[in-house]
Amino acid sequence: MHLLSLVIFIVDKRLSVSYGSLKKLMDAYVVYMNWQRARTEEKKSERKEAIYQAAFTLFKKNGYDKVSFNGIAVEAGFTKSNMYRYFSSKDDIFLNVFADLFEQWVDDFSQQLQILEQEATAKVFADIWLNSLLSQPKLLDLMPILFTSLERNSSFEQLLEFKRLSMNLLYRLTLDITRIYPDIEGEKAFKLLTLSYAATANSWAATMQSDALTKVYQLDEFQALKPDFEKDLTTSIEIIIQGLKASN
Repeated sequence: MHLLSLVIFIVDKRLSVSYGSLKKLMDAYVVYMNWQRARTEEKKSERKEAIYQAAFTLFKKNGYDKVSFNGIAVEAGFTKSNMYRYFSSKDDIFLNVFADLFEQWVDDFSQQLQILEQEATAKVFADIWLNSLLSQPKLLDLMPILFTSLERNSSFEQLLEFKRLSMNLLYRLTLDITRIYPDIEGEKAFKLLTLSYAATANSWAATMQSDALTKVYQLDEFQALKPDFEKDLTTSIEIIIQGLKASN
């Protein structure tokens, strides 16, 4: 008999049970329910992680526009109806995946910025930005999608929630930036982050080349146009920092 049913049965039938015994039963029931709740939350986390991984695999392989909600369900081993217990749409899944990865990156980048002294060179800042993102390859792969597809298709409510989360995370980084560069504060600090993000997304997207384009860049006449993610990105961020400092 279920513990709670047993307690109700004892009370209902007015059986002769000591207060101590009844309390032990209730305490056992509370422990049991807490265990069940923890087990349920663990299962939910495992299922969400499976959905995240399936979505990321398909987004990277096929591009955002060619992935469907049902396709993610199949890849994750879920029915479509079960998927709706966790997410409302493909956009909802992407935003949750991206938000998790973005928050991990912000935590890591912020920790690395805290070791920089005031007025560190733009090159040092750019290198830390680059290396922190290279350690988050999944985030890099999703960055171009956020610009090219997701922000075109998502609902107002979805974008509002995501943008508010992003603003809160970026605000933490603006405090680090202003400590390092006192003349880059407020809107300028946000501008440094948004311009650097755009440079990252564009530079990373340029590395995703077709076989034909790869062959073109192997020709001597196009060597000057050949993308170099690390060099292009760090140079862009150095120019952004120098420009913001010069605009005072």
